[in-house]
Amino acid sequence: MMIDGPRQPPASGARPKKLVILVHGYGANGEDLIGLAGQWAKAMPDVQFVAPNAPQPVPGAPNGYQWFPITRLDPEETNRGVEAAAPTLDAFIDQEIARYGLNDRDVALVGFSQGTMMALHCGLRRAPGPVAILGYSGAMPSRITLKEQIRCKPAIQLIHGDKDDVLPLGMMFDAAEGLNEAGASCQWHISPGVPHGIGPDGLEIGGRFLRKALSGAFTTPIPA
Repeated sequence: MMIDGPRQPPASGARPKKLVILVHGYGANGEDLIGLAGQWAKAMPDVQFVAPNAPQPVPGAPNGYQWFPITRLDPEETNRGVEAAAPTLDAFIDQEIARYGLNDRDVALVGFSQGTMMALHCGLRRAPGPVAILGYSGAMPSRITLKEQIRCKPAIQLIHGDKDDVLPLGMMFDAAEGLNEAGASCQWHISPGVPHGIGPDGLEIGGRFLRKALSGAFTTPIPA
């Protein structure tokens, strides 16, 4: 299934040199995250931003989309959902890389909530893989299979509010442990007083992380 969503071209007006794909959460849409581009674009003038709408509409939520249905926070159900949706996001990443004449190492994935689950699942199973993954208020799906399926080790930054009552803070630590078990690593940050959302500190830290990653400040993704 082909997907698409809002875009913001490079602030420089030049041909894109890097690509940031923003992966929204459950019940939202690409417009919900493309606003991040406006916050970061000036400091990353050669970056193309794109925020695809997930493939499935959410029943009863006008203009709301989902990567996969959520009926409860059951790990097995989440794993099945992520694995079913992964080919759609992977195909979109491939399509955008080809559209702008780039390669995987020019790409960073940014996710929020369910979008973080998708970014971690797909990004870590690509080869050569994205240069970075930035995950807000998310969780680690398919943790059990990651050790066998991981194909790259990009720079990873996880950011989570300590007042998140949708996906509790412990899920960030679970994700960090899962990455460590698979031989990867990550940076993480706790946003004090922030519920299920992105606080000013998370916005700043995430933007700084992306600038460094896309400028080559971190180690090139390591094949797993």
